[in-house]
Formats: sequence, structure tokens, C-alpha cells
Amino acid sequence: MQIAAVQMVSTPDVGRNLEAAGRLIAEAAAAGAQLVALPEYFCLLGRQDTDKLDHAEAPGTGPIQAFLADAARRHGVWLLGGTLPLRDGPGAQVLNSNGVYAPDGRLAARYDKIHLFAFDNGRERYDEGRTLRAGSTPVALQAGPLRVGLSICYDLRFPELYRGLMQPPCDLLSVPAAFTYTTGRAHWELLLRARAVENQCYVLAAAQGGTHENGRRTWGHSMVVDPWGEVVAVRPEGEGVVLAAVDPARIAQVRQQLPALAHRRL
Repeated sequence: MQIAAVQMVSTPDVGRNLEAAGRLIAEAAAAGAQLVALPEYFCLLGRQDTDKLDHAEAPGTGPIQAFLADAARRHGVWLLGGTLPLRDGPGAQVLNSNGVYAPDGRLAARYDKIHLFAFDNGRERYDEGRTLRAGSTPVALQAGPLRVGLSICYDLRFPELYRGLMQPPCDLLSVPAAFTYTTGRAHWELLLRARAVENQCYVLAAAQGGTHENGRRTWGHSMVVDPWGEVVAVRPEGEGVVLAAVDPARIAQVRQQLPALAHRRL
């Protein structure tokens, strides 16, 4: 199955971001992708963290979700819709949600980011807990021939989430992200390859990648990693599409030669 990671440099303008995402989804589909993943916050990287609150949608309604459903249906692809802010529950905080749309445009699954990012090195400060409410439930789904485990960005640092997703084992783990340049340069590829090796499956990582209008710089390096931990495709920076194939025979070969999943005791 052909898969694609879309890399973007999203702006504070939702309309412009949807236009860019639509163009890149079309490019991926035209190149043969049957499953396409967008990055975290594909629809909005605001000038302030609180900007996302103004664009939060209720589940199942709103222009961002309508765009995702229409794009999946129009191109006949499984669309892993990056993330968007959802108001679902009490309080002022919103969820950072990843919706997966089937080729007929229906919402097939939704995962709400469990682990909320915080970082302070004296120069850069982030605290998602100020605007976001954490999800609580791991989610995997069957997307055509592939069992796909869902995660978002900072989740990548918590291997126990992925172990939970591997019962039964996934063929593909998805990691839409907006890693900072600082943390991405240090840890992004290392962590993606580790998750692939530990779980002996493909990892699809669609990222924000460049200098944004709000002044933030994201690391990019959208990539596909195979079950042996090899990077099979990558785009360092700038918007574009990363294409690769998920080969079931490769998954089976790795799991047969080194049956680590069968050897688990804890």
C-alpha cells in the first residue's frame, strides 16, 4: 500500500492552510498514495497559543472537518487529518484531535492527544496544558489492509502508548507533529526509529517543517521508517510530499527473523 506524509509550513490563516493542504493531498493521491497523513496543526499555527481557541470546532461540524471529509472522498484516500482543536466537553480548554477519514468521507476514528508538551530552556517556553485538555484513550483502526496506530507529536516520547497499540500488532504507526527545531534536531529521528524498531512496524511521520509567520521554527524531516528502523523516505524542510510503500512481506520478515514481539514478558 502506498502511503504519504504531507509536510507543511502552516500560517495563522486557516483558509490559506486548507488551500495548501488540499493541493498537497491532491499531489500525494496523483502519485499513487492510498493513505495520506497531514501534520499536527496543519490548519493553524497561530501568532499566540490561544488563537486555536477561536477556531475550535464541535465534533462533526465546522469548515476544517468538512474539508478533511471532502478531501478524503474526492481523492478516494484514507486521510489521517493531522490535528485540529475540538471543543468536546466542559471547560475552556480544547482537545488536540486527529481525525481519520475513510475514502468515502466518513469519520473512521478520532484520537485525542494524551501527552501535552511542555519545554523551557530559558529561551523557548511551551506549555500546551494552558490551552489543551489531554485525551485519555489510545486508538488504532483498520485502514484498508493496514492496522494503524494513532499518536500525536509529544506522544512519541512515551513508548508505553505504542506498546498498548500493539495488541494486536499494528502495521503502521502515525505521528503527525510540529516538533520545535531545538527538540527535533536532538531527538526526532532517534525516537521515530526507536518506535519502529521496538514495534517492528512502519512509522509514518508528517511534520511541520520551516520558519512560520509567527516566528516559530519547526524541525520538519517528515519521514517513513521501516520495521528494521531504516529511513526509507524523508523531506528535511519546506512543504511537500514524502512517499513510500508499506510492504507486508518486510514486516513479516523482520518479525520472523527477530521475534521480539512474541518474546515480550511485561
